[in-house]
Amino acid sequence: MKKYILTTLAAITLLSTVTTSCSDEFVNPAPEYSIDSENYFNSKEEYDNALIATYDLLQSSYVNVLLGEIASDNTLAGGESPTDVIGFQQIDDMIHTQTNSNLRDIWNWMFAGVQRANYILEFQDKTDFEGKTQLIAETRFLRAYYQFELVKWFGGIPMKPDARFKLGDELKIPRSSVEEVYASIEADLTFAAANLSPNASQKGRATKGAALALLGKAYLYQDKFAQAATALQGVINLGSYSLKTGNDYTNLFEAAGENGTESVFEIQYTDVEGAGFPCLQCSEGNVAVGFSGVRGYDGPFFSAGFSFNVPTQQSVNAFEPGDKRKDISILDINAWAAANADYDKGNGIKFGKGNEDTGFFNRKYLPRKRNSDAAGDLNLTNPNNYRAIRYADVLLMAAEAYNRGSVDDGKAREYLNLVRRRAFGDNNHDVNVSGAALTDLILKERRVELFGEGHRFFDLVRTGQAEGTIPGFTADKNELFPLPIEEIQFANGNWAQNPGY
Repeated sequence: MKKYILTTLAAITLLSTVTTSCSDEFVNPAPEYSIDSENYFNSKEEYDNALIATYDLLQSSYVNVLLGEIASDNTLAGGESPTDVIGFQQIDDMIHTQTNSNLRDIWNWMFAGVQRANYILEFQDKTDFEGKTQLIAETRFLRAYYQFELVKWFGGIPMKPDARFKLGDELKIPRSSVEEVYASIEADLTFAAANLSPNASQKGRATKGAALALLGKAYLYQDKFAQAATALQGVINLGSYSLKTGNDYTNLFEAAGENGTESVFEIQYTDVEGAGFPCLQCSEGNVAVGFSGVRGYDGPFFSAGFSFNVPTQQSVNAFEPGDKRKDISILDINAWAAANADYDKGNGIKFGKGNEDTGFFNRKYLPRKRNSDAAGDLNLTNPNNYRAIRYADVLLMAAEAYNRGSVDDGKAREYLNLVRRRAFGDNNHDVNVSGAALTDLILKERRVELFGEGHRFFDLVRTGQAEGTIPGFTADKNELFPLPIEEIQFANGNWAQNPGY
């Protein structure tokens, strides 16, 4: 099936009814029957439902993707006005504080993902069944995924291995160090890579390749280049993935390109069930897509949105002449309007201008026209999947690891050039440099290849290039974001705030 079946686990207590007659049942009422969090995991089905619930939180990571671009030099917050989603505007200007509600969402939703994974792991030995090792491996992959999001946004986090946090733990369990969080991530992904199948039993589920890719990425973020190269080479050696070319490449970010051979790990979305603003994390659609849409748009192919996350002229200029990725990544709305001047035999397409309008939009994740019978607010229920880890990303990470670790510049050039040949359609744009010059080209390639996919801010931070590149960025502060003030208050001094906040 294409999308997840999303299940939310709830603690349900069913009390027996008391008879009104004067009987033995009244004197000795039937025992309480409960299905709750402590009386679960009695069958494979219950483990499966809990795992699906753990996958569920991936869909709320849409805000991570949006802000990974807005916080960088790639895009501006945009929106309707300078006060539209004030948290986005503050992060764009690097003036965010510990009261930012959007950062609180990232903390809450990613931590909820860790909690759901730990729920399974807390009871992993309760019931045996066929396929349990695979299920535990998927669970540990997901915990690593959520922890990786948390550590790159906030640094060290409180951890309670293989057990859920309970009320009062926030007063006793300290924030773990960044090194300790990464050690947990590495252990989970090493286990996952050893026990997951190379082929997913269902679209969107974690695989051996996904675990190795995320492990390589975690190593890369710690400058463990030799280990990163080994893990990422393991993904390449699987032979399961390839770069899309030709029409397949053009359609890479359309519905036809979902869950293809370039997708190493892809977050699934659907518009079957509606959503509204009071509970954006409840949406099974990709909220980021509607937020990035062209304001007031009326025309072919695309549908309207809220005009956040608008590309800068500088990011448009980062694409070299002849690079096919530019038209796949960037929608120039004025050029699009000129090309569709005869739309519907009327007056052409219509669109409005929002805050910080540049005329450019993130084409990869713009809302596409679809059946208007889809449930709920169409802007919040776009079915566009998010390609969380693509094979092109794996190749570029491997190239970086081989180069920056002084492991093998020849391998680094080989993988970089594979990506460039797809982008230009020829071999004439191959690079033939080594050392620091090759490092610079690999990082520039990451910007254009992965434009609009939420990686840019973290690439700049981890390579020490954020200061002076991101407007308003302050060194020794903005590398991390602040923990929500509520968490600091709940912990009553047990968790210190990140420096500068």
